[in-house]
Amino acid sequence: MTRSAPTTWQTVRDEVLRRINARDWAPGEAIPNEADLAREFGCARATVNRALRALADAGLVERRRKAGTRVALNPVRRAVLHIPLIRDEIAAAGLRYGYRLVEAAQRIPPKAIRDGFSLGQTAPALRISALHLGGGAPFVVEDRWVNLAAAPGIAEADLDTTSANEWLLQNTPFHGGAIAISAVNADARLAHLLGCETDAALVCLDRETWDELRKITVARLTYRPGHRVLSTF
Repeated sequence: MTRSAPTTWQTVRDEVLRRINARDWAPGEAIPNEADLAREFGCARATVNRALRALADAGLVERRRKAGTRVALNPVRRAVLHIPLIRDEIAAAGLRYGYRLVEAAQRIPPKAIRDGFSLGQTAPALRISALHLGGGAPFVVEDRWVNLAAAPGIAEADLDTTSANEWLLQNTPFHGGAIAISAVNADARLAHLLGCETDAALVCLDRETWDELRKITVARLTYRPGHRVLSTF
């Protein structure tokens, strides 16, 4: 028996693009949701999510939280800031990757995080802190809150060996996200973890992702002194 090749996200992307170009879905029209497309193509929802994200990055579809995906009325090319896996980012710098979990515990999050996760006052979220190493030296501190209801399975994941950054990208499809870049001065904790002077200038990336219903995670990545953020488009 000959088995058909598995459906890849590129296959889904190309078929969705074909239907858009053929006007099967007109500009401004909503396309089927991720679950329906996954059933049609016989693949995982994460595969469809990846395909639609690629089309959104290209400006060909518009994705809105709780409103689904529509064909763009005025397709445009977008400049996209790409944040890779931390492991890949460190490897791209020619450094050996290392990882150390600092904390992983269920805690009551601050009100701003709780509201973003749509949690009650006593509902916990997963608090994670980790240090990623490049060439044996501190590279970036990952501080993260995870909505347990939006990331089933992470409470049982072995985060001592796999970072939350990797686990979430591999196991939890997301619908959209946001990134903010800022600068902070190292407090005593960051100075200790990154091996730098207190008050040293550091680059921060604040990132959040969400599915169609709620936020999945809110993370802050704080890089060692001298780090640059480079985006190409």
